[in-house]
Amino acid sequence: MKTACVFPGQGSQSIGMLAELAKAFPIVEDTFSEASRALDYDLWKLVQQDPENKLNQTEFTQPALLAAGVAVWRVFCSQIKNTPDFLAGHSLGEYTALVCAGSMDFADGVRTVALRGQLMQQAVPEGQGAMAAIIGLSLEDIQEFCKNELVAGAIVVPANLNAPGQIVISGQTDPVQRVMAKAKQEGAKIVKQLSLSVPSHCPLMQSASEKFAEILQGITLQQPKIPVIHNVDVTLSGDSDAIRNALVKQLYCSVRWIETIEFFAAQGIEVVYECGPGKVLTGLNKRISKSIEAISMNTPSSFADKMTTT
Repeated sequence: MKTACVFPGQGSQSIGMLAELAKAFPIVEDTFSEASRALDYDLWKLVQQDPENKLNQTEFTQPALLAAGVAVWRVFCSQIKNTPDFLAGHSLGEYTALVCAGSMDFADGVRTVALRGQLMQQAVPEGQGAMAAIIGLSLEDIQEFCKNELVAGAIVVPANLNAPGQIVISGQTDPVQRVMAKAKQEGAKIVKQLSLSVPSHCPLMQSASEKFAEILQGITLQQPKIPVIHNVDVTLSGDSDAIRNALVKQLYCSVRWIETIEFFAAQGIEVVYECGPGKVLTGLNKRISKSIEAISMNTPSSFADKMTTT
């Protein structure tokens, strides 16, 4: 049976995430301890208690979710013996995929995404950027709404192509809100501004990408042991320079998640496991492909259920 594992991005975090899994598998908390040493602060305490309300600040969210994805992956590898044929991650999750594929060192990974978060936050002053989910309209409709704003000199683009009829837009706050209003007017089922601190995957991240490219030059990257699918062009990971280029472009280009799952289906993938907190990607994957079984793996019962069916 051909399988793949995917890793979530920002929005899947929650206080207390993976607590139940950590009680059953000590490797979860051990993974966070390893990340804490790399970051020089207690990441497990942050995700379990969030005493200073930092979990939703992107420079803390990103290493927290990377550590969570790696922790679940390590449990997965200890319990499920067949190696997946492909890995992929949604936005930030692509870094998790690269760590799990052996392309990037774990300590380098958590430090790199923390710096990535800082650069993204610095690129756009608070309140001047926004992201919003639009459900129930076609990509073509949303592209047209955004194009009208671009013609007027504003910045707003489709950022996350998550599932058919489910698109996230990103850009300057006022244009995003105008596209939201247009989407409501045109009959969108749901239009919701997201509680994210930065407008990811849009041209506003160009300045961050230039600085981030310099950081990536100092990171050692290896050929992945398991192929990783890149968000920006749905291609397989190549040499270190190609991986760096994909990660830099990812900051200001769309996440092409629909095409990623369609690629899996075309390759004969039968099951896609989501490794990380929440079930966001599992829900999206079910909407994209009916031929693929989508399973969320983040609780002791999810692993127990899988063990009884293999």
